[in-house]
Amino acid sequence: MTKETPMMKQYKEIKAQYEETFLFFRLGDFYELFFEDAVKAAKLLEITLTKRGTGEEAIPMCGVPYHSAESYISELIGQGYKIAICEQVEDPQTAKGVVKREVVRIITPGTVMEGKALEAKDNQYIGALDVTPGEQAAWVKADLTTGEISASLLSPDDLAIGRELSISGLREVVIAEEIDEKVKQQIQEHGLIESVEEEIEPLAGWEDKLVQISNVTLRQAAVRLLHYLHRTQKRSLDHLQAIQVEETTDFLLLDVHAKKNLELLETLRDKTRQGSLLAEVDQTATAMGGRLLKRWLERPLLDQTKIERRQGLVEAWKQDMILREDLREALTGVYDLERLVGKVAYQTVNARDLVQLRSTLESIPAIKALVEETDHEHADRLSRQMKTCDELKELLDRALVSHPPVSILEGGMIRTGYHAKLDEYREASQNGKTWISNLEQEERQVTGVKSLKVGYNKVFGYYIEVTKPNIAQLPQDRYERKQTLTNAERFVTPELKEKERLILEAETEIGTLEHELFVELRERVKEEISTLQELSILISEVDVLQGFAKVSDVNDYHKPTFTAGRTLTLTASRHPVVEQTLGSGEYVANNVYMDEERELLIITGPNMSGKSTYMRQVALTAIMAQIGCFVPAKEAELPVFDQIFTRIGAADDLASGQSTFMVEMVETKHALMNATNRSLLLLDEIGRGTSTYDGMALAQSILEYIHNTIGAKTLFSTHYHELTALADELPAAQNVHVAASEENEEVVFLHEVQEGRADKSYGIHVAKLAQLPTDVLYRAQTVLEELETAKGSDVAPSSSQEAEQLPLFTISEEAAASSGEAEELSPEKQKIIAEVECMDVLNMTPFEALQIINDWQHQLKQNNKK
Repeated sequence: MTKETPMMKQYKEIKAQYEETFLFFRLGDFYELFFEDAVKAAKLLEITLTKRGTGEEAIPMCGVPYHSAESYISELIGQGYKIAICEQVEDPQTAKGVVKREVVRIITPGTVMEGKALEAKDNQYIGALDVTPGEQAAWVKADLTTGEISASLLSPDDLAIGRELSISGLREVVIAEEIDEKVKQQIQEHGLIESVEEEIEPLAGWEDKLVQISNVTLRQAAVRLLHYLHRTQKRSLDHLQAIQVEETTDFLLLDVHAKKNLELLETLRDKTRQGSLLAEVDQTATAMGGRLLKRWLERPLLDQTKIERRQGLVEAWKQDMILREDLREALTGVYDLERLVGKVAYQTVNARDLVQLRSTLESIPAIKALVEETDHEHADRLSRQMKTCDELKELLDRALVSHPPVSILEGGMIRTGYHAKLDEYREASQNGKTWISNLEQEERQVTGVKSLKVGYNKVFGYYIEVTKPNIAQLPQDRYERKQTLTNAERFVTPELKEKERLILEAETEIGTLEHELFVELRERVKEEISTLQELSILISEVDVLQGFAKVSDVNDYHKPTFTAGRTLTLTASRHPVVEQTLGSGEYVANNVYMDEERELLIITGPNMSGKSTYMRQVALTAIMAQIGCFVPAKEAELPVFDQIFTRIGAADDLASGQSTFMVEMVETKHALMNATNRSLLLLDEIGRGTSTYDGMALAQSILEYIHNTIGAKTLFSTHYHELTALADELPAAQNVHVAASEENEEVVFLHEVQEGRADKSYGIHVAKLAQLPTDVLYRAQTVLEELETAKGSDVAPSSSQEAEQLPLFTISEEAAASSGEAEELSPEKQKIIAEVECMDVLNMTPFEALQIINDWQHQLKQNNKK
């Protein structure tokens, strides 16, 4: 058996402490992985798997260059893995025995600080969840890249926890080992990484982070998260701000279904940003503003005063286009201040980052002046709070060159004139190099060798090179031989060696001193972290509000007003995304009116006519209004909604074994159990996933429950025309329909919402538009006529009547008798009749008509022969 090397022994000891991670073990210029880590990583990263050693004792191994490791780390993080970075923590030149190594940081999906895994306008959240069964749930989330950290107490039910687990940017959740299995299942269903942390006693120095938290459960969750971050990051977390306690009652609550169905942040079909409400209203000029806009969309306000404060600035900037455009121009000079501050705290900031910080600070005075110029009290408040950080800006300007290198170890960062000693070293280095550049010409003149040259390489330093045919021309003992090449000899002189020593010494001192000066500069910036974070918050708000003003101006949005009563009035309302997709002038605007006598609208009309769009645009208008944006309507008066629930669309949940109908019922249950009379409900085609009268009975019961018990504003679309009779029974229920007309047996969607119920569903017409086979369409029309004849009426049976299943697959004797001749026709004749009904005679030439008639005649003759 081969004896284990000290290095492999060291690796195994470290790996044993971090078994749940890929251990990136630093060896020289590479991070190496061994054993199972290597086998798995090689496959995931598509890199070569090699071996260390030979024969049966060979160890699987793979590696990545340390200078390009970031992309490989991002790839693994993106797939949900954790990585422990193990570095050499002593100089290999002075180490005795194996070089000492330690894990300096654990990178997890929720603690990424830089690289491809980060999106500029996305937060990168890690959360902690503590649940007290039957009492309350404590939720804390942090974004390490920005220092943002907040906490809130939740109801311990699935809906409240699921709502927080669905926030945009959440990657990882920290929990106790012993936690309810249902909670673990929810974490997994949301595709999040779960991590365990058992320590819940706060460390010294955390008081400033926890000062606002008094609740025991909430404090425990916060400490759990801080311990996990401290254990994995292994460094100062100075940039983490004091934990802000948020009340869920301060925000309009949107569950995961509402966010998906309304396509707030991404589309339902392809999960892309384009086509979402976010994409349509995002006119932010900074990454910080983009992230804040996302947070606002997920958590609209309930406080009318705060909403109207935002609206005031939007209105001012919408009206003053010149000032707004100047402000947008100034904002383009602002880099991601929040994340730059995070890098400073993490000590990963480089000179280029600090140049970006300097550039950002140079833009602040102009932004402050433009905000101050705005005639609104909220603008005055924002401008007064903005600190321009003139001293820090001046320091960065004096210290850093305009275009520094990425590395902070190789010099070239600090301006001449910033530090006297550094200038001396640079002068010595420059003088030495000038002397050497002159040396070549001098030696050529003395020796007469025109091809003589002075060169340098890292191994041999400076040298004088003479080709062998010219060696005889050199004065005796003028040079000391240093190196022999195939075609030349290399020499040095005492003076050249001395200059080399001075130059290399100066360059070493330059690199060392520049690094020291940079660290001092970084620490000075670190002292301003809280000021810079406050500045970033103010700039982000200004950016989002000017973006609202921009999109409101360009898209003809108008300022909504709010009522304490039950009135909801939208005049010429549009869907903010669909209207942009259709193009200018194509979208059909509609009015919406609801009050205490119109709390529940029963919407009927054909498929594809716009019922769902109409419902969604009401909800999106409410959300836009409650984040402070103007809305796509000529006039808008709304109540302030506390929650929005949606039940739209149909999909199986195969992972949990739930059918389409079960998913529909579960989502409907969430709405019925949690909605209040201040909520907005969008319910689309409830009951369509089961048998006709089962579904109709459920739909009617749900409508009655909402009307009689909850009292929420409700938009209910249905193809059960029988349900429209409820408008006569429920005082606050009203029928509206999306109009359509028939022209030449073709349905034309008018997309206009009108009072009253629809006269028919036009389902077969829509099937015809989808180009189903003519045999199918003809048979469907026949069955429909039979069903309508058998039914005798298009009105639903009342609750006192006996409900029988519709005869979908059988035909009553009366229906058969009434259709007598049609039933005697052969299949071939029926097919011909169907083709006649579908023919576009007006657009057919006489020759085409004769050809078709000839084909029919041929088919009939062939059938008669049979």
